[in-house]
Amino acid sequence: MPRLSRGLCFFGGALLALLSTADAFYLPGAAPHDYKKGEQVGLLVNALTPMIAGYDNAKLKSLINYDYYNPSFHFCQPEGGPKKEPASLGSTLFGDRIFNSPYDIKMLEDNTTCRVLCTATVPSQDAKFYNDRIREDYAINWLIDGLPAAEMKEDKKTGELFFEQGFNLGYDEGEFVEQPAVHNHYDIVLRYHTPTPGVDVHRIVGVLVWPVSRGGSQEVPSDGIMDCAPANPAPLLLSESQNTTITYTYRVMWNQSDTPWATRWDNYLHIFDPRIHWFSLINSIIVVVFLCLMVSMILLRTVSRDISRYNAIDLSEDVQEDWGWKLVHGEVFRTPGHPMILAVLVGNGSQLCAMVGVTLVFALLGFLSPSNRGSLATVMMVCWTFFGGIAGYISSRVYASLGGANKRRNSFFTATIMPTFVFAVVFLLNLFLIAAGSSGAVPFGTLVLIIVLWFGISAPLSAVGSYYGSKHGAIQHPVRVNQIPRQIPPQPKYLRPWSATILAGILPFGAAFIELYFVLSSLFASRAYYAFGFLALTAAVVALTTATVTILFTYFILCAEDYRWHWRAFLTGGGSAFWLLAYGIVYWALRLSLDSLTSAVLYFGYLLLLCLFDFLITGTIGFLATYWAVRRLYSAIRVD
Repeated sequence: MPRLSRGLCFFGGALLALLSTADAFYLPGAAPHDYKKGEQVGLLVNALTPMIAGYDNAKLKSLINYDYYNPSFHFCQPEGGPKKEPASLGSTLFGDRIFNSPYDIKMLEDNTTCRVLCTATVPSQDAKFYNDRIREDYAINWLIDGLPAAEMKEDKKTGELFFEQGFNLGYDEGEFVEQPAVHNHYDIVLRYHTPTPGVDVHRIVGVLVWPVSRGGSQEVPSDGIMDCAPANPAPLLLSESQNTTITYTYRVMWNQSDTPWATRWDNYLHIFDPRIHWFSLINSIIVVVFLCLMVSMILLRTVSRDISRYNAIDLSEDVQEDWGWKLVHGEVFRTPGHPMILAVLVGNGSQLCAMVGVTLVFALLGFLSPSNRGSLATVMMVCWTFFGGIAGYISSRVYASLGGANKRRNSFFTATIMPTFVFAVVFLLNLFLIAAGSSGAVPFGTLVLIIVLWFGISAPLSAVGSYYGSKHGAIQHPVRVNQIPRQIPPQPKYLRPWSATILAGILPFGAAFIELYFVLSSLFASRAYYAFGFLALTAAVVALTTATVTILFTYFILCAEDYRWHWRAFLTGGGSAFWLLAYGIVYWALRLSLDSLTSAVLYFGYLLLLCLFDFLITGTIGFLATYWAVRRLYSAIRVD
């Protein structure tokens, strides 16, 4: 299951009490584990995930995770059976399924010979499942001292070496072999750092694994030690017509490293082309500067001239000549159609905006280090849960300002409609994961717990926010509304609702589409995303761009004597979501090769939810910015 699927279950699912179940919730660099020579080093196994094999025109072939101890794999199990490791709710929702393993590793004790882990028999009916996972480039994920096991690879552009998280289940050379080969031997290289020379205190700073496929009919000695360099290392192939015996072996080697514990993640978090991030950021800044200058020229020069001209009219004269946006001063604050729905959308969008803002702050402060598994989802869930009051407050005030009177219904819809829709979609997609036998499926008990926490925390906070919003009442408008609405003249094609929405969405999307590639790769291709500084600056630029573009288009609409700006502002602000949907389709065509129906349904389901969240966030930013600008505009003129 892709990482996004678990993150989308964030609405009310995390209490601070649940965080106590996580055994890795600490500030990065604050809690290193010191080992002494001969001390046991635990190797934990995580779910098998699909990966992109290579980076030149490679495609992701699946979105379904599988439990490491899935019976079809027949991996070696520890004595007494596997035991699940404790994890935070965010880690669970992100698909982590961490168990102990039978690997015996001791600090600074090399195994110069191969040790037999176990011998397993793969039935013919499971061989096809195993081979299909190899063809789909599935990766095995291990954890040692919080670090993921990785393969060392070389960046072809820069020549730099880096650690690619996870290692291949096997390899498939296509037409050159009849069927995939299974990796059944692992050379485990552990890098360690000694902070104080001469002191028996060591820290693990790197985990590398070289998987090898070794077939043949080697007999297992009674002492469990085998030759690591057999004479004929033929690959191990699984037969789909008869049972196949697999002997799993491993060897452990220790290498001293100068890398301190605080920077051990630097080898994993490799930027393939740092110039892309800078290009994205510079591109975004250029776009927003251009927009700000254009809006400043229009609003500061044109609008100021219009205001001066309007205020210079002698109100005592019987005949007054109005033109432009002043013609609709008696209509501009007229109640729009469906004010309840608009207020609910703005309220939920405000809650999402607050969640994104606080999450980015935590990320910039270092709380969302990759070593804190599931911390991103945890912070998102906590913020969503406790920011329910923001949704209720904003929604109730907007609803009252739009002339709404049914406050109780507004409060109820704000707390229920959007979370219910998201939960329904996620629950439906979860059924597809269960049907596919994926370990990424969220347990039913966890879903029930999320619902209970949602109704117990988020919804009550939303009701409290609605109460205080109703208490503060509607926002006072600077002009009165005429009793009889005026006619709206025909509008230019570029100012029609959908045309304006699509045109306005180009600039906010253009400010973020490069960084969006890395975000989608992280969500769907299980790659760690860590460039939160770039992401925070990009998010700020997108917010500013959305606000300025929406204000600009609203000014054009008012000058065309169309006073129906409320819904237009929300749609115009959310226009980037439609470009995000189009980009997601292009990403699916160029970077994904999903053969199964389940993977395709999962991708487009999560893409739909991602676009919905983007639409709510940017639409809310556009609406609130336009509301502020329109009030300022009409409060600056004299109206009889």
